[in-house]
Amino acid sequence: MANFGIRFFLCNIFICIIIGFLIIVKRAFKNYLTSRMQFNLWFLLLGILAVPFVPFRPASFTQIFTLFGIWKNAVSSNKETITESVLNPNTSGAVNQMNDFALSVSRETPSIIGLILCGIWLIGILAMILLVIKSISRLNAMKKSALPLQNKAVRILYHNCLREMKIKRKIPVYSTAFLKSPVIVGLFNPRIYLPIHLISDFNATDMRYMLLHELQHYRHKDALASYLMNFFGVLYWCNPCVWYALKEMRNEREVACDTSVLKLLDECDYEDYGNTLINFAEKVSLTPFPFAAGISGSMKQMQQRIANISSYKKPSVFRKLKGFTAFVTIGVILFGLAPMLSTYAAEQSRYQWNIPSDKVSTIDLSAWFSGYEGSFVLYDLNGDTWNVYDMEQATLRTAPNSTYKIYDALFGLEEGVIAPDDSFMAWDGTNHPFEAWNGNQDLFSAMQSSVNWYFEEIDKQIGGAAIQDYIRKIGYGNEIVNANLSSYWMQGTLKISPVEQVELLTALHNNQFDFAPENINAVKNSICLFSSEDKNFYGKTGTGRVDGQDVNGWFVGLLETTGNTYFFATNIQAAENATGSKASEISLSILSHMGIWKE
Repeated sequence: MANFGIRFFLCNIFICIIIGFLIIVKRAFKNYLTSRMQFNLWFLLLGILAVPFVPFRPASFTQIFTLFGIWKNAVSSNKETITESVLNPNTSGAVNQMNDFALSVSRETPSIIGLILCGIWLIGILAMILLVIKSISRLNAMKKSALPLQNKAVRILYHNCLREMKIKRKIPVYSTAFLKSPVIVGLFNPRIYLPIHLISDFNATDMRYMLLHELQHYRHKDALASYLMNFFGVLYWCNPCVWYALKEMRNEREVACDTSVLKLLDECDYEDYGNTLINFAEKVSLTPFPFAAGISGSMKQMQQRIANISSYKKPSVFRKLKGFTAFVTIGVILFGLAPMLSTYAAEQSRYQWNIPSDKVSTIDLSAWFSGYEGSFVLYDLNGDTWNVYDMEQATLRTAPNSTYKIYDALFGLEEGVIAPDDSFMAWDGTNHPFEAWNGNQDLFSAMQSSVNWYFEEIDKQIGGAAIQDYIRKIGYGNEIVNANLSSYWMQGTLKISPVEQVELLTALHNNQFDFAPENINAVKNSICLFSSEDKNFYGKTGTGRVDGQDVNGWFVGLLETTGNTYFFATNIQAAENATGSKASEISLSILSHMGIWKE
């Protein structure tokens, strides 16, 4: 919740910018957009306001182009598999075990500022809900006191309006002493409520215009707009820009209804309709009910509406076409900005895996995961099929720990920090908790002993910005890298799911990211656990240690055989003893059970 509070606060800043952009664009295209189109543009904003709470992150234009580039590279490379010889192969018939060294990190403490912001937001929402409940109770009291319309002249006029608008539904009409202006209430069971003073001062022309206006609200389902506006008004109670935008949306809803009424009238009747608003400007007032739509408005809004009526001309086909083009353009731009607002999904806690169901088989491997929450994912390259144990856990993102070093090493090779034939780094003499770390290293030794300082030095020389670019290029998990380059992959901000681990290993094997083949080979050499004439086994463990307890264990890799290649990822989680070594034991047992690997 603390992180939500901070992200939601930042989202509100972006929302203010988007609202300002929308208002400027609406004014720039005012002569092209019809009143109804100008009102409908606000629905795009409502869609934007929903983005921070949706459980997925919309794809941006740049991501779409990136995906296209990946597909293009995959085609142009013809899925070339990197198959150069490996270094330091083990030919004994047993898989080498990497040293599963891991440093302990402390559990993250919630941000005090985030908690305060979230607390204030929740208190404000509670207060707003109480106000809405109060308004609804007043609305219910008005409904109970209202009486079915008895005035015969008004009833005849109302039925004429229904026929004029070709509305077949018989919408009940009631009279009430608790209103100063007509309103229509209800989404599924709409009802029109007329003030008694308007009925007693009956004027056929004025009453006709008001009834036509209320029926236009029904025709365009403005009750739904009222619910949405009030809903987002509650969620964004603390954002004055949103409140201003919702106020403008309500005003433009009335303008759009005015325009719809004018379309039914002759041009000579426009002035009479405007006079109706002028005559009743002092009598009507803003509706006190949150889910009602009516002809009322503030004096300033009335002036704007009357000005719109006086200048109204029925739009030509060409103007409608230009307006539609402008509407679509604005919509595309707005939703192109939407990804920056993803708050609920900013942590990207779950991978949205889109895979045809006929390519995935779920398997029961619970016997191998006794005492652990976890998953096993296997991809058969030739068959293009997946075997998954525990789909929920397989798409759940968690810290990659040392399995990330596969890609960190690749980034260092691509940037020239190290080279396939020169990956030496001198030890600076700092005493580390594991003896294997206290000495000079090259890529193979650093990978085998999971030497943190070696990869921290690579990150330091690459720089945070370049690391973030590489992370986005390959689509590594949630793609979140914090400022601390020594811990972002150790139970930190960067998270990835087992399914994504396998997808990335497959993409790396097929060189879909267009990295230098010699660099990919160097990384594969460094994680080679077994090699023979007909089989190569590659793997990397990872352990997440929090407050001295091993809580997150990984083993990911691939198995190349003469006729096929298999990619796998195993993740286990527990309060203790969830290590990469244990994950590798589970993986080898499962692969042996499936007949893919013989121990």
